[in-house]
Amino acid sequence: MADELFEAELFDEEPAEEKREKRQLNGAMGATIAIVVLFIVLAATVGMPQGLMGNDGSSSSHWLPPVEERTGKIYDDSDVFSRVSWNGSHAVGEVQSIFVEVPAITLKDGGAGATGDAEVHLGLWLPVIEGCDYTGNISEECKIPVIAEIGPYYDDGDVDALTPADRLGRFLIENFVPHGFGVAQVSVFGTGESNHCMDLMGLDEQAGIKAAVDWLGSQPWSNGKVGAIGKSYDGSTPWNAAAAGSDYLTTIVPMSGLIGLHELMWRNGSMEARGAIMHNGVYGSFGLDGDLEDAQNGCEGYMEGYYAGLAAYATGDDLSWMKSDYWTERYFLDRAMEMYNGSIYIIHGMQDWNVDPHMAFPTHQIAIDNGFEVKGLYGQWMHDYPDRPGGHDGGIGFPWSLRWDWADDLLEWFDFYLRDNGPQPRLIAEIQDDLGGWRVEGTYPPMDTYWNEMTLDQCDITSGSDTVTTTSQTVLDCGTMEEDFRIIGMPTIHIGARMLGTSGHLFVEMQRGSDGSHLGHAVMDLRFADGGKDGVAAYIPGTTVLAKMEFFAMDVVLEAGDNLVLVITQTGEDYIPSTVSTTQVNVFLDDRSTLSLSTVDRTCDDLFLPPMQEQYPMCMD
Repeated sequence: MADELFEAELFDEEPAEEKREKRQLNGAMGATIAIVVLFIVLAATVGMPQGLMGNDGSSSSHWLPPVEERTGKIYDDSDVFSRVSWNGSHAVGEVQSIFVEVPAITLKDGGAGATGDAEVHLGLWLPVIEGCDYTGNISEECKIPVIAEIGPYYDDGDVDALTPADRLGRFLIENFVPHGFGVAQVSVFGTGESNHCMDLMGLDEQAGIKAAVDWLGSQPWSNGKVGAIGKSYDGSTPWNAAAAGSDYLTTIVPMSGLIGLHELMWRNGSMEARGAIMHNGVYGSFGLDGDLEDAQNGCEGYMEGYYAGLAAYATGDDLSWMKSDYWTERYFLDRAMEMYNGSIYIIHGMQDWNVDPHMAFPTHQIAIDNGFEVKGLYGQWMHDYPDRPGGHDGGIGFPWSLRWDWADDLLEWFDFYLRDNGPQPRLIAEIQDDLGGWRVEGTYPPMDTYWNEMTLDQCDITSGSDTVTTTSQTVLDCGTMEEDFRIIGMPTIHIGARMLGTSGHLFVEMQRGSDGSHLGHAVMDLRFADGGKDGVAAYIPGTTVLAKMEFFAMDVVLEAGDNLVLVITQTGEDYIPSTVSTTQVNVFLDDRSTLSLSTVDRTCDDLFLPPMQEQYPMCMD
């Protein structure tokens, strides 16, 4: 278990309150800083790529138009990912193989801490800039920022860290190194050529990530600013890095990333089928590859993994009641809000079933409320990148989900937050609905959201009854839309339920009546009827509860004439009943149960068309 000494080594010692004050001050001074930067750029543009100048030859306007005005822009769509609309002028240097010592890992951590030689490995690509010698005395104009992708897959299911990965590394290297950025591919502990233990998102892993970020930000050739970006596990390490508190981490771009490991696998006490085995059954095996370092996998986090998943499945909670910190140290968001002092660009697929979008919402607004500068990009893709045709083809919102302007969008973001080249990107949420339409919101869910509430006695039972068993389902038709109706954010359904035994389990799917297509879903172990992580061990058989269920985030449109359908089952879509769930739950389909739909008023006039796409069919009239 982590002690105070370890936390002092791992985390920044600057008080969290001072960091929050700095963020608020930075936010208040943002406009002033941007103006000062413009004057500096006008006075001296040494080493600045020409494309940073405005279209009129000045630096008072940005080269990239607002997203609503990019419809006519043409991009190179010949590769598997997007390309910046203008190439940088620098060659890409030879890859460097770097091993970074992690002194925070000590004897008490086991693994490589026993020998005192814990280290993480990274591949590093730097631009070849004329007149800049990275081995000698380096002038300020030669110093560069670094973009890092950090994860477990290099040489473990993918290429090694010294080879540009099709996953994201090649995209970063080919687009951004020519524009004067360094790019690093970093292996977390226990994977690739990094030693020590595969400590699935735990404090050891955070210490290794912090060491890599600190090294990248403190080199003589570095301008002291590092950005972390990635998808899935690699999209969780940016949050992991933010929680670790490196002074050099300036921006994070988590894509389909986890704000916490337990938060992904458990929802209102209900567990995904993979939850109990993710550490030792999946990622823990990365540290066992037949070499002499296999013994280093016998560290604290790996050993705890044997019981943590199964015990959490049995109880539905994070085990804090038994003094276990396995899951709490793998929750990043609260510590990121305290320790981090940079910007956040969240990207998530609204159809992602691998990492559900409840990782992004309400995280987006939580970060804003904590004083961070936040942007969001939320399209109707699954567990994928915004610009990969192979991962979007045939999906909801395709082809309009494809964002060929994403490389440009990131260049704008990294220019400002890693090089202070402005103006500042707009801090907005770009959201796509399930009919394909994109629009801009100030945040997500929008601030002008309002609610439509109905009781379930207003719905007709078209199949089943008020008794839900493991083999039956109840289908409700909740009415025909008189006009187009947009359902956004996290709607709620509160269902009265009586349990035959000591607990029960419910899964509610919202469907489009015309074709049965999925709109959204909610899940709950009834021991956690009030939602969240606080539940009871068991109920007296026959107990009635009000199950306060919240749907996973959605942005969907029910068109006029279509019906809203609810399908109530005991479980569905990867979730499994708890160990104490019973075979029968009686639900109250009367005025004791309510469906609350969150909505906003938007029309075709509020939509923008992304580059390289044709007009939306629903807006042809």
